[in-house]
Amino acid sequence: MNTTKHQDEYQIVCQYLVRAGLVVLAQDPVGQGERLSYYEKSLGKTTVRWGTEEHDYAGSQCYPLGDSLARYFVHDAMRGIDYLCTRPEVDPQKIGVTGNSGGGTQTSLLMICDPRVAAAAPATFIMNRQSYMYAGGAQDAEQVWSGMTAFGFDHEDILLMMAPKPVLVLAAKYDFFPIEGTRRTFERSRRFWSLFGKEENIRIFEDDSEHKYTRAMAKKAAEFFSAHLLGWKAVPEDKEIEALTPSKLWCTKSGQVRGEIEDARFVFDENLQRLEEIEKTRDALQEQERKEKAIAWLGEKVFAYRVPCDLNVRHILCEQELDMTVQSSMWWTQEGILNSSLTFRNYRFLGKKLPVTIAVWDGGTTQLQPHAGWIRETCSKGRAVMVLDVSGAGNLMPNSLNCYPPLQFYGVIHKLANDLMWINDSLAAMRVFDVMRALDALDYFDYIDKENIRIYAYGHQGVYGQLAAVLDKRIKRVEVVEGIGSYKSWVASRYYDPYDVMSIVIPGMLKYFDLPDLERWGFLNRADFMKG
Repeated sequence: MNTTKHQDEYQIVCQYLVRAGLVVLAQDPVGQGERLSYYEKSLGKTTVRWGTEEHDYAGSQCYPLGDSLARYFVHDAMRGIDYLCTRPEVDPQKIGVTGNSGGGTQTSLLMICDPRVAAAAPATFIMNRQSYMYAGGAQDAEQVWSGMTAFGFDHEDILLMMAPKPVLVLAAKYDFFPIEGTRRTFERSRRFWSLFGKEENIRIFEDDSEHKYTRAMAKKAAEFFSAHLLGWKAVPEDKEIEALTPSKLWCTKSGQVRGEIEDARFVFDENLQRLEEIEKTRDALQEQERKEKAIAWLGEKVFAYRVPCDLNVRHILCEQELDMTVQSSMWWTQEGILNSSLTFRNYRFLGKKLPVTIAVWDGGTTQLQPHAGWIRETCSKGRAVMVLDVSGAGNLMPNSLNCYPPLQFYGVIHKLANDLMWINDSLAAMRVFDVMRALDALDYFDYIDKENIRIYAYGHQGVYGQLAAVLDKRIKRVEVVEGIGSYKSWVASRYYDPYDVMSIVIPGMLKYFDLPDLERWGFLNRADFMKG
């Protein structure tokens, strides 16, 4: 089992298990207990909030490498079992695992990955993907397994990996992990134990509780593991089971691995090594082969799962504002998904076909004022400017589904980005597609010269315009202002700004290319660019 943010809960769980006659290893995962990755010795504190926030802070940098933070969680847990197997008091054939929330995730990962697990009691995690999509929450980085839904994987498969071994599903009725998903998964899975004639080996226990490992769950876990691993059912008493002072349980003198072990490695250090390995593999290819592989991979990511539909462009209104004419438009980029724009022209060029610059920036049409000078100057030179709202941005920002600000970790954009990653997609790839659909929509603007299209890519969401230029030759030039520079620089930064970072991630991109490659390959300034 692992420690969690509810440290006292886990101490109590451990005591119940010990009183049932079991040997217990309580293991800190990354970002919790004594393993805070961003603990700074000179400050005597951590600079990134421990637990779920650290999981996402470090875990987000895994995505461009094609990795998940889960790889480190499951590796650590398996190494914990390796250690247990060296202990003289441990029977390697009778190893159980339990934990709740992130610990339930690690329990599930071990159920899948390590055949040495003889019995398991995942708590407050087992559900199903469909139920969680409607629950409104994002998930910690170690709980996001990119592409697994696309491969047909769901939580039933976690349980089935153990059949017919003993499994106890522990659930809280009022959890943010939907109890209806837990019940459905359990009912769909239990029949497989019956096929083995071992229906007594799978059980579910629900407590009247919110998200936590309750004492009632701890007692059930103690009864379960003692029965299946020791051969008798122990029922520990509640008497004198109380949490200890955390410092009494420290394995280090300082209470932090980074506080005293100079060469200790954390996820950030592993990412640096992974980045170096990926770059070596990528750079070993001939330039033309690299370029072709990059285009093919990006095309697959951007066009996969997109259902073509009629644009059905609507021009909502056209108004005069001082020297500028402003037209509001919208269209269907995919079936059921709208994009919108505001298109500006200087009044002196009305009645003429104009070249166009599509502006792609954070906040889209809701962030006109910071860019007003650039819009007016560009239009004064005889170009139209289309300010684009891609899916979920600008005026198309979805309603919040939880208590978090929309663009911060765990907000609605993070949640929707997670859901797309589960189906082997990404919000960034979807928005690149949106930029290309905006080019199609230009066919319905009779004053636009479609032979002279530029992209103005400003800020970190400007990356959608840069990537669209790789796949669409209609884009003649891309001007990048205050962009992210490179994904490598982000992954290699120990500290970075996490605001809205999930909106720019296409998992695995660095295996094929980085943004500086696009300019070198000529995608951002094509030779056939028409001046004007």
